[in-house]
Amino acid sequence: MEIIPAIDLIGGKCVRLTQGDYARKKAYFDDPVEVAKRFEDAGIRRLHLVDLDGAKAKTIVNGAVLRAICAETNLHVDFGGGIQAQESLEEAFALGAKQITGGSIAVKNPTLMKHWLATQGGEKIILGADAKDRKIAVGGWEETTSLDVIDFIRSYQAEGARYVICTDVAKDGLLQGPSLTLYEEILAEVPGIQLIASGGVSGVKDVEALQRIGVYGVIVGKAFYEGRIDLATLASFVE
Repeated sequence: MEIIPAIDLIGGKCVRLTQGDYARKKAYFDDPVEVAKRFEDAGIRRLHLVDLDGAKAKTIVNGAVLRAICAETNLHVDFGGGIQAQESLEEAFALGAKQITGGSIAVKNPTLMKHWLATQGGEKIILGADAKDRKIAVGGWEETTSLDVIDFIRSYQAEGARYVICTDVAKDGLLQGPSLTLYEEILAEVPGIQLIASGGVSGVKDVEALQRIGVYGVIVGKAFYEGRIDLATLASFVE
């Protein structure tokens, strides 16, 4: 199972939101590049980097941080937030991202998302499937659609998507445990998809539970930043 720490960026700093609410922001570190280096030094290989400023602006804002992390570490970085146009996609890859995550774009402009899957391939484009009461949520989770999360993932798998990051909005940032039932359903209903679980991890027992049900990867954010799980423990899951 892949362990994928998260760094969320606002104003170039490492922050966490609670349930995607910008008003419930907590800053943890001023230098996200140093945090990324700590992950790498511990034996972590991957990083989930989210440009929260970019998500609001609908274009990349914290590109300098992405460039610095990719230049100063060997982490495999997947990048999201503000990837709404072809130019932003190309910029993210030019700055060093190995994968980009498309969430809102997959709902708002499915033609472009399908074009990216066709031209870049399923190895480089991750589907972002954020769910609120099993319905896809977009726009920083402020807008809930009528799209069923499993139908949504299945439809993009048919277009070539191989990886999906699924966040249960109700769990994110609350340290109350991940949505194991939802993830089990996705794995059963969409065989072959590489599911990356996100949201709710409160400690090592949650990581172990996700490993047992067979997810491809788990994103860990607040549990690390709040000292609920240390880097050595996280790295122990990395093969």
